[in-house]
Amino acid sequence: MAKQKLIIVIVGGVAGGASAATRARRCNEQADIILLEKDEDVSFANCGMPYHIGGEIPDRSKLLVATKELLERRFRLDVRTQSEAVRIDRQAKNVIVRRVKDGSEYAQPYDKLILSPGAAPFVPTMDGTDAKGVFTLRNIADMDRIRAAVDQAPPTARHAVVIGAGFIGLEMVEQLVGRGFAVSLAELQPQILPPMDPEMVAPLQDDMRSRGVTLELGSGIRGITTDPAGNATGVELLNGKTLAGSLIILGMGVRPNTRLAIEAGLEIGKTGGIATNTYCQSSDPDIYAVGDAAEYLTAPLGQSMRVALAGPANRAGRLAGQHAATGTSAKMAAVLGTAIVRVFEYAVGMTGLSAKAATRAGLRFRCVTVVAGQHAGYFPGATPITLKLIYAADDGRVLGAQAIGKDGVDKRIDVIATAMAFNATVRELAGLDLSYAPPYGSAKDPVHQAAFAACNQLDGLGDLLDPDADLSGYQVVDVRTAAEITKAPLTGCTAVIAIPVDELRERLHELDASQPTVVSCGVGLRGHVAQRILKQHGFASVANLSGGATLRRRAVQ
Repeated sequence: MAKQKLIIVIVGGVAGGASAATRARRCNEQADIILLEKDEDVSFANCGMPYHIGGEIPDRSKLLVATKELLERRFRLDVRTQSEAVRIDRQAKNVIVRRVKDGSEYAQPYDKLILSPGAAPFVPTMDGTDAKGVFTLRNIADMDRIRAAVDQAPPTARHAVVIGAGFIGLEMVEQLVGRGFAVSLAELQPQILPPMDPEMVAPLQDDMRSRGVTLELGSGIRGITTDPAGNATGVELLNGKTLAGSLIILGMGVRPNTRLAIEAGLEIGKTGGIATNTYCQSSDPDIYAVGDAAEYLTAPLGQSMRVALAGPANRAGRLAGQHAATGTSAKMAAVLGTAIVRVFEYAVGMTGLSAKAATRAGLRFRCVTVVAGQHAGYFPGATPITLKLIYAADDGRVLGAQAIGKDGVDKRIDVIATAMAFNATVRELAGLDLSYAPPYGSAKDPVHQAAFAACNQLDGLGDLLDPDADLSGYQVVDVRTAAEITKAPLTGCTAVIAIPVDELRERLHELDASQPTVVSCGVGLRGHVAQRILKQHGFASVANLSGGATLRRRAVQ
C-alpha cells in the first residue's frame, strides 16, 4: 500500500508562516502543504509599510514579498487566502476553516500544524477609537487606508497625532513630517522608546522637538475628540491637554492572537504567548507556533517570552517548517531582541538587556558609556556614536548594548549581538579583530572603547559613576578647558573645581586627597586620564563620571 502523504497545515502567512511553508517544501517535495491566510495578502514586508505611506518606497508592489501565485507556482503550495482558521480539533487532528467571503466552514485534516496567527494592534477602550481618521497599522489594507488619508489631506489641515512612541510610532512620525504634517507624539512613559535607558534617547527627543514635533511624554490618553460628523479632531490627554489632529495613528503595541491556541488547550506562557520548546513545538508536539503569538527562549536571562520582531519570526518559521516536514531540525537559538530604528538623521539600536531591564531582573551588573566617532575623526564626515554596554559585575559577560548616532549604529549593535550569541565577555569584546580603514572605523572602534572601559572597571583601574548620580557628597573636578566649561557647565552641580587635565599634576595641592572625588570631562576620556593621575598620587577614592558632561546633560533633566 502506498505511503500516505504528510499533510502540513499552516495558519497565517507573513514572516513566520510563509517561511515555514517554503522551508517545509524545500525539505519535503512529497508533502501536502496548505497555507491558510484570512487576508488577501499572504506574505508582505510589514516593516516597510510606514515608508510606503511616506512615499520613500513609492512602488506598493515592492512590499509584496511572495504572492499567492508565486508560492503556488514555485513551491506547489496550496495557498488559501480569505480562509480563517476558527477552531482546532486536536483529537480528530482537524482545523475548522471559515471562508471569509460566504462564511461557510469545512474541516481540514492535518498531520502537522504550524500556528503563525500574528498579533493584533492594541486598541484601548476609550471614546473616539472608531472615528473617521483613526487608524492602526498592521497589514497592507491598513497601509492603503492611511496612505489614502495622507494623500487626500488638504494642505491647510495636515495635523496628525501618533499615540505610542515605539518603533512603528516613531517611523510614522518621521514619515508624516516628511509628508508635510504637523505631528504630535503622545507616550504614556516619560520617554520615547521605553525599552531603552532614558539618557540614550535624549538626543533623539531633542532632535524631534527641533523639527517641530510636539512630544507629550508621561501622560495617558483620555479619549479621541470628534466633530458632529464623527471625524477625529484630536486626542485628549489625562493631564488635561488636547493635541489637535484629524489623522490619528494608534501605535500602542500589539496583543498576540492566541484564541485558537487557548481554545485548543495549548499551554500559554508567562508573557501571554504560545509556549514552545527549542523546536518551536507547542505543548502538543504535532502543533508548532512561530511569530508574534509565540514565546521563545531569550538571552541573557534564559526566560521564555514574546518578542514581536520579524527576524525571530522568520528564523522560527524556517525551523518549524523543516521539523514539521522531516522530524528534525536545528534548535531555535535564544533571541536577544536586537532591534534598530531610523528617525530622521538618527539611528537608535539595542540588543539584550537595558540597565532598566537588568535592574528589574535583580542582576548584579555594571554599565559603561562611551561617545566616539563612527570612523576616524580626521576623515571627512565623522559623527559621534553614543554606545552603552551593560555587563555582569562578576565575570564581565555582556548582557546588552544600546547605541544612538547618525551612522554606524547598526554595525556596532550587530557586532555585540553576535558576540553575545557566544556568551562573550567584555574582555573578549576588547580583543575583537574588527575591520578598519578611515572611511569605515577607527583602530580603536567604539566597541573596543566601551570594552576597554569595562575592563578597566573590572580590574579596578577605572571605577565609573552613573551619569545621573547625586554628586553632592563628592569633590567634583572638571578637567575640561575653561572655555568648554563656560559653554556647557556640568549639569546639576554647583560646587565644581575646574582644573584642565594638562595642568592637573601641577595643581594637585588645590585638591583634598582624603575626599571622595569624581572627575568629569566632555565624554569620559580625559576623565579617565585624570582619574589615573589622582589614583597614583594618593587619592583614595576617585570615580570617573560615565560619559562626562555630555551624558550627564542627557541623564539629568
